[in-house]
Amino acid sequence: MSEEIVIETNKLTKRFGDFVATNEITFQVKKGEIFGFLGANGAGKTTAMRMLCGLSVPSSGKGKVAGFDVYKQTEKIKENIGYMSQKFSLYEDLTVMENIRFFGGIYGLSRKEIKAKMAQMLERIGLEGQKNKLVSDLPLGWKQKLAFSVAIFHNPQIVFLDEPTGGVDPMTRRQFWDQIYEASDSGITVFVTTHYMDEAEYCNRISMMVDGYIKALDTPANLKKHYHAESMDQVFYELARGAKRKGD
Repeated sequence: MSEEIVIETNKLTKRFGDFVATNEITFQVKKGEIFGFLGANGAGKTTAMRMLCGLSVPSSGKGKVAGFDVYKQTEKIKENIGYMSQKFSLYEDLTVMENIRFFGGIYGLSRKEIKAKMAQMLERIGLEGQKNKLVSDLPLGWKQKLAFSVAIFHNPQIVFLDEPTGGVDPMTRRQFWDQIYEASDSGITVFVTTHYMDEAEYCNRISMMVDGYIKALDTPANLKKHYHAESMDQVFYELARGAKRKGD
């Protein structure tokens, strides 16, 4: 992890009428960092991620992703990021190879680049013998591996992962995090939302959102120490309880 900042926000806010989905969120993410973005449903995680991906225009505040402005340079942002959702962002009725070719083309890679990178990728994730199989026929864990590999196929500066391990078993989740570590070691910044508190411990730093606000931001070890907690579940409970008391 370097000291280079690849994501930075200053009081970034999104309103929908009178409702404030994200309220003046301010943070920085370093190159190669695994940055966890945690919070309950409705806390503002998805809204924040959409602004950072150039899919939603902020109401106020400032933000840059990969050096590009979240207001004026959204297309440049999209060219420099990868994205993977809980549904894996794959086409089930296409083969493994067809999916890779399709997304490689979207990312602007030439046919020659796609062919060379595809062979390397399939060997790395152990799917050489499955390249002509429909994605719908793959086991869930393999779909997950493929979706992540496709999301970083064009070697983006940052990859955004929106609840990427939902619905898979603990062993498969742990194997998936090995892929995340490899991507981080190669210099790709990983911005991940998750509701699995044990996964928060795998991140370099985590931000915890409650009702649109960032209520805590630090390393997992420091947060547990600050809240005298043994687990991230306990940290989140203390944050949510504190927010509820203030709202009473």
